[in-house]
Amino acid sequence: MSDDKPKLATKSHGRLTISPTRKPSSLMDEPPRLKGAWTAKIVTLFPEAFPGTLGLSLLGRARDLGLWALETIDLRPFGIGKHRNVDDTPAGGGAGMVLRADVVGEALKQAAHGTPDDRARWPVVYLSPRGKPLTQEMARRFAEADGMTLLCGRFEGVDERVLEHFGVEEVSIGDFVLTGGEVAAQVLIDATVRLLPGVLGNAESAVEESHSSGLLEHPQYTRPAEWEGRSIPEVLTSGNHKKIEDWRREMSEKLTQERRPDLWEKRGE
Repeated sequence: MSDDKPKLATKSHGRLTISPTRKPSSLMDEPPRLKGAWTAKIVTLFPEAFPGTLGLSLLGRARDLGLWALETIDLRPFGIGKHRNVDDTPAGGGAGMVLRADVVGEALKQAAHGTPDDRARWPVVYLSPRGKPLTQEMARRFAEADGMTLLCGRFEGVDERVLEHFGVEEVSIGDFVLTGGEVAAQVLIDATVRLLPGVLGNAESAVEESHSSGLLEHPQYTRPAEWEGRSIPEVLTSGNHKKIEDWRREMSEKLTQERRPDLWEKRGE
């Protein structure tokens, strides 16, 4: 496909914009967005997988309010030939199929329309088990950008040349393999979007939770005061905020040492 396709205009209504796609749809299908809202563009063979869990709870409400936006780019229309093939056999032989560089490249070109070239402002990420592990620090970096493009792999992966050509960053959500990148993309977007201003009801929630300070979060309790013979620790009902703070810190350090010694060791570096 060439780059000389007719460009789609963006309609503006005050602080809200409505961005049409090449696939006709009712304006009721897509939430409006605030101008400059953080946007996730997702290149996938399964656009119907989105928004998925991203359309629920606080993230779904924030999207409905236009605080962030989600765009899917279907990889199949960029496929080659009558059957719109998107993959081919691995060079050098081997099992499975590999997503073609020319197909993925055209999809990434479309995703790049209207986005900054600066990768700090607009990261392009391929969800891959060989990527750098997703961390809270990484999610903060993504949240500080204008938005990002996520490439969801399938089969045996993506032709290396397209990753190199577009300066794609590889990110992993764990040391395991999934059938595709769609679930991983939702995990990454969830971790990122919840850090955007106005998404969480209480901004302090994102400060106190696990990994935000390099420690695991302390245990949490709520009513009833006693359940199945187990009581809430007395210090939490004492009203002494200094003692409560010290207890929570102590518990966070203890849990981190026991469950994530790797994180505890990093604090001493």
